[in-house]
Amino acid sequence: MKKYDVTGIGNALVDIEFEVSDTFLEQNGIEKGVMTLVDEERQGALMATINTKTSKLQCGGSAANTIIALSQFGGKAYYCCKVAEDELGRFFMDDLRESGVSHNLDPFELEQGITGKCLVMVTADAERTMNTFLGITQTFSNAQLNLEAIKNSKYLYIEGYLITSPDARAAMMQAKKMAQENGVKVALTFSDPAMVKYFGEGFKEVIGKGVDLLFANEEEAMIYTGKDNLSEAREAMKKLAKHFVITQGKNGAMIYDGDTFIDIEPYPTVAVDSNGAGDMFAGAFLYGITNGHSYASSGKLASMASSKIVSQFGPRLAWDEAGEILDRLSPKQT
Repeated sequence: MKKYDVTGIGNALVDIEFEVSDTFLEQNGIEKGVMTLVDEERQGALMATINTKTSKLQCGGSAANTIIALSQFGGKAYYCCKVAEDELGRFFMDDLRESGVSHNLDPFELEQGITGKCLVMVTADAERTMNTFLGITQTFSNAQLNLEAIKNSKYLYIEGYLITSPDARAAMMQAKKMAQENGVKVALTFSDPAMVKYFGEGFKEVIGKGVDLLFANEEEAMIYTGKDNLSEAREAMKKLAKHFVITQGKNGAMIYDGDTFIDIEPYPTVAVDSNGAGDMFAGAFLYGITNGHSYASSGKLASMASSKIVSQFGPRLAWDEAGEILDRLSPKQT
């Protein structure tokens, strides 16, 4: 028996979420709908122009959101990350603990620096735009990996945003190597179209001969495979992963279970905030496949959960909401 269902590796960021207008994005030269890396000065200037009274603070980062989601559904989770010895770093640790996630962070051995922050700007059409100052997580490396936790997991989950740093990319490859040598399945998420567009060669290096499970949205799948339609992209993705998930927003998702394609229907909802929808889908799906559910059943659970996330602000469910979604899926569908 493995101690953990999933060990994740990724950036530790404190999400600061605001509601903004399209005009605000245009006036400040912000590219809508993607994640852009910025320095601390630029991020601070943007925050100074926004009404901070409407902000919401939460520990985040793509893989952290996924790992916390898995924990909320009842999964056993571990997270490898890096924060600084500052107020936000301690906030991040406390939030992980309260979410039931074990981690590599030692409050007595944190380095001096600044914990990463992600400015999440949500527009009226529910689109999320992120400006991220990585802070100390920019130096994520092999030193943050807990190899014993990886070996004692059913899955390793790798966040695509790590691809921007050479040291983090080396850690991605080291973690993958450790997992494969110990019979641990490897899941990777592309994370963002911009990551695929500008760091495609890095992903080729990390994917190598393939991964067990790959998460992508439609745009990421087509950019990475170089195809201009989803039918061709999904066929090309068979060469990258034994199984994969392509999320399709309001149209649901498509799952390849290694043999056939499974269409996952969307659940009707009124979208107000798309932040964290893909992360939630991955977390719920990983919970399902590591806890006795079929790919189809896991996809249904993930679709339910992500539809709930987009109907509210913030990337996380309340604990009772996770329980209610599981109850809707019962009895266990295998």
